[in-house]
Amino acid sequence: MIELQGISKSFKVAKRSSGIGQAFKALFAREHTTVHALQEISFSIGEGEIVGYIGPNGAGKSTSIKVMSGILVPDEGSCSVMGYTPWKDRTAYVKNIGVVFGQRSQLWWDVPVLDSFELLKDIYRIPDAEYRGNLSMLTETLDLEPILKVPVRQLSLGQRMRCEIAASLLHGPRILFLDEPTIGLDAVSKLAVRRFIRTLNEEKGVTVILTTHDMSDIEALAERILMIGKGTLLYDGTIGELRNRFGTERKITVDYETCDRPLEIEGAKTLSWSPERAVFSVDTGQYRIADLISRLSGQIELLDVSVEAKPVEEMIVELYREHRI
Repeated sequence: MIELQGISKSFKVAKRSSGIGQAFKALFAREHTTVHALQEISFSIGEGEIVGYIGPNGAGKSTSIKVMSGILVPDEGSCSVMGYTPWKDRTAYVKNIGVVFGQRSQLWWDVPVLDSFELLKDIYRIPDAEYRGNLSMLTETLDLEPILKVPVRQLSLGQRMRCEIAASLLHGPRILFLDEPTIGLDAVSKLAVRRFIRTLNEEKGVTVILTTHDMSDIEALAERILMIGKGTLLYDGTIGELRNRFGTERKITVDYETCDRPLEIEGAKTLSWSPERAVFSVDTGQYRIADLISRLSGQIELLDVSVEAKPVEEMIVELYREHRI
């Protein structure tokens, strides 16, 4: 579905020191520095995948999305999406993709949402029957009926993002590029957007490339992660593989009848202790949790046991540290 080979992209950025003198000098002799946004990026994405595309600020995520969506032309390399070269076949290509940038809008600010949808219908030349069917489905699943006649400028951020997603899907694309789709949303709106993306992927087979800093979005939706840093691809694998590599540690919280001494269990490190509760850390790569709990039950009367895996955020941070970014 998507294949990038050796994609590189650089930008010239003007620079000057502060002060009036330097500003005057820059009028006649402007200095530039070159920023290498992408450096020989290569990966492929299959049809129907949901891929989390992550990395720190300035890593090149948005630049990659803009290359794949045909907005930017790379300096080197090739990109094929459904057999199209995005920046060469834009007219035919854009009919097959939907793009949502969390900080950019494709809706007209001062007109009702439905008017924006009608304009997009004409831009994409969507047949009437297909438009009505897609609009009905999107209105129902994203709960848009109460806000279709409201000007975009009067919508809350969560309402606007639901409308942005609907606008990107009116023409029935096969690929959806989402760049920070849940930025600034409350918990209810985030859950609604995630649920819709998952349903869209399962029922329509839409391929989704999700760029976000919210690791809970990644964990809820994506099975595969691509991590980029300093313009290069650093990791390509599943969340399960990431857990096997960095997430073998588990935190075990134990509640019990009163105990007047700290508990010591082979294979576990005590993180905290009180007469009614203890918290342990155990490396599941070396010790089984069931064995640890069995040893504990032999010493005290257990009331409750909870096991927590390492959050995805912490594993990503460790991956960043490994690559020194």
